[in-house]
Amino acid sequence: MAAVSSLSGPQNSPNETIYIKNLEERIKIDQMKEALIEIFSEYGNIIDLIARTNLKAKGQAFVVFDEVEAAQKAITEIQGFELFEKPMVLDFAKTKSDAIVMRTGSGSELEAHKRKRLAEKERKQATEAVEAQRKIKRTVDVVGDVPPRSTKATRGAGLKSSNPAAGAVIPEEYLPPNKILFLQNLPDDIDVANLTSIFGNYEGFKEVRLVPGRKGIAFVEYDAEAGAISAKERTAGMQIGDRAIKVVYQRK
Repeated sequence: MAAVSSLSGPQNSPNETIYIKNLEERIKIDQMKEALIEIFSEYGNIIDLIARTNLKAKGQAFVVFDEVEAAQKAITEIQGFELFEKPMVLDFAKTKSDAIVMRTGSGSELEAHKRKRLAEKERKQATEAVEAQRKIKRTVDVVGDVPPRSTKATRGAGLKSSNPAAGAVIPEEYLPPNKILFLQNLPDDIDVANLTSIFGNYEGFKEVRLVPGRKGIAFVEYDAEAGAISAKERTAGMQIGDRAIKVVYQRK
C-alpha cells in the first residue's frame, strides 16, 4: 500500500466509528469486508463493520471500534493508504453507530437514536428534492418561457402543480418529518376505530381525522415528530384489506 499525503484530515469530531469512502466499487462486498478487517483490526477491537451493495452506499464503509483512541490512531496511520489501488479517505462518522448505542445505552435509547437518524435522512432527502426542483426551474428559465399546463387542483391533498416553472415543490415521499401523517389508498369502508387500532400503538398518539366526503384518505396526529416517524417507518406500505396504504408526512 502507498500513502497519499495530500488528503486532508478528519472534519468530524472524534468518536468510535470511522467513515471510509473512495473504496473500489468493483470488489465484492465479502472480499472488501475481509480486507478492511485485516487492516483495521491492527488498531483495536472492531465491534461492527458496515458495507452495503446499494447504489448510494457503494464505495463506502463504516468501521466501529470499542474505543475512540483506536479510531483516532487508525485514521492517523491509514489515511490515504491504497486498498485495491485506490486511496482510502477516512473521517469520523457524523453520528454514533447503533453498535455503540447498544453497548452504552438502553433499548429505548437505541430506538430514539434510530428515529433521530431516520429523521435526519428524510430531511436530507427533502433538501435534495428541493434542490433538484430548483435546477429544473433554472433550466426552464434559461431555455425560455414555457406556457404552464392546465392543472386541476387535487382536492384535500394540498398538492401543488408539477409544472417545473411553478417553483420548487418537494415530492410528497420526501417531505421532511413533522407530527402529522397523511394516509392514502385506504379501504373505502375504514373508520376511525380501525385506524386508531393501528396508529394508536405509537408514542404520543393524539387522534385520527377522516376527511368528510373523501374516501381513501385520513390524517393521523401525534404529540411530537418522534411518534410520527416511528409510525411512518412501520406502517408505510402496510396491507389493509386488499390495499397497500401510502403513509407520508403532511405537507405544510
